[in-house]
Amino acid sequence: MSIIIEREKCTACGLCRKVCPGNLLYSDSQGKTIIRYHKDCWGCTSCVKECAFKAIKYFLGADIGGRGSTLYVEKEGNLTHWIIKNPKGEEKTITTNKRKANAY
Repeated sequence: MSIIIEREKCTACGLCRKVCPGNLLYSDSQGKTIIRYHKDCWGCTSCVKECAFKAIKYFLGADIGGRGSTLYVEKEGNLTHWIIKNPKGEEKTITTNKRKANAY
């Protein structure tokens, strides 16, 4: 699994590059983010969670969202909306609350 960066949506803010634990993201000549080696992506989704512009999407395995599905994040206060979009354009949202993340 890996990420894809939609260059037309990237604003060159650099926040995703700061949070990548594998140091796989860098900027091109325009300051927009590029991934070094897709195969080395750990799949941690740190960059996906940091991108407020939906420029970074995470590819999901067939067992999660179906072949070709992607995931992106929208934040709303303490809520994180994980949005899964399949190749047909259908979306499914899973919402988590940061304040209740460790509640069992």
